[in-house]
Amino acid sequence: MRFGIALLMILLALGLAGCQEQESPTGATRESAVSESVPSDSKTAVAREPASEDGLIVETVTTGLNVPWEMRFLPSGDLLVTERTGRVLRIALPEGEQVPVGQIDVAAVGESGLLGFDLDPEFPDRPYVYAAYTYSNRGATANRLSRFTLEGDSLGSEKVLLDGIPAARIHNGSRVAFGPDGYLWMTMGEGGRSTLAQDRDSLAGKVLRVDREGRPAPGNPFGTTVFTWGHRNPQGLAFHPQTGQAFVTEHGPSDNDEINGLVAGENYGWPLVTGVAGAGEFHDPIYTWTPTIAPADASFYTADLIPGWQGSFIFVTLKEQDLRRLEPADEQFTGVSDEQILFDGAFGRLRALALDDRGTLYLGTSNRDGRGNPTAEDDRILRIRPKEPGN
Repeated sequence: MRFGIALLMILLALGLAGCQEQESPTGATRESAVSESVPSDSKTAVAREPASEDGLIVETVTTGLNVPWEMRFLPSGDLLVTERTGRVLRIALPEGEQVPVGQIDVAAVGESGLLGFDLDPEFPDRPYVYAAYTYSNRGATANRLSRFTLEGDSLGSEKVLLDGIPAARIHNGSRVAFGPDGYLWMTMGEGGRSTLAQDRDSLAGKVLRVDREGRPAPGNPFGTTVFTWGHRNPQGLAFHPQTGQAFVTEHGPSDNDEINGLVAGENYGWPLVTGVAGAGEFHDPIYTWTPTIAPADASFYTADLIPGWQGSFIFVTLKEQDLRRLEPADEQFTGVSDEQILFDGAFGRLRALALDDRGTLYLGTSNRDGRGNPTAEDDRILRIRPKEPGN
């Protein structure tokens, strides 16, 4: 029996190897999808911004960035932004001035580099930022989670919290965010080695949950840092505003990009199943896309600034190059009743998303990641707000 399972895993890994670089969402039909690593299938980014869409107006905040991966608001109201090449910037709002904060030594090859980060919940009293990044040691790469001090506009000392997480040119994840439970969550891809997602001893292909020192959070199902397993490449992480449940957006292979609601200890199936499998041992996604769309950063919209958006799940896509809004089918978000697609192809690939306290939406393009068609201004941060009378 053990031999049969091992053989099955090997065959699955070999059979899916050709699909592993694809950024894809999930869907109902099996159609071929565009890989994130195949730029020829990208839409062409449009340099001119539309004045508005669906009552929304778009403004450019700042330009000339290089693959902004994560954006977080500082107490001052400015944005702290990471670039995949390792640079950390403060973007002064509203004017958009770029202020260098620091440079992390990363291995930025393919989909690796400086990835997700978050501020300590008690920032600035606890002046820390927590970041996931890929590094190289004597030619070998790995991912780690570190805590850095941030005082003023200076990124200071580093403490490594988790280390030795498998890394590769593809499928490194990674979003990092403090949940409403006060613990730090981190999504990790399987680094192109699909079998690692089913290996609970590996941190690849998992969603991790730790305290501020990188120790397993109380209540983790296996007594380790692992919260859920069987993931391919989750690139978005958001928490339900009422229940606190974590939701991830996840790239499928050539089909079935997914939104998954995370339940402690559950196996999300990769590479044994994709999409809605209906098999009791695997946790089914709440929504899928085929052909794939490559969903990235996500959030729940809780403000009332944009009419009709309150309670929506919003996210950006890389392959389809748009902003999407999902209407939950119920209060727990166990399904989707409606989907809205906005700014389709207008700005190229979109990877990062942030909301200010009022509900103004900020998006980061990802056209310089090797898979887009950058304009002279890329990469950019865009601000989206309701159109005012007279605009």
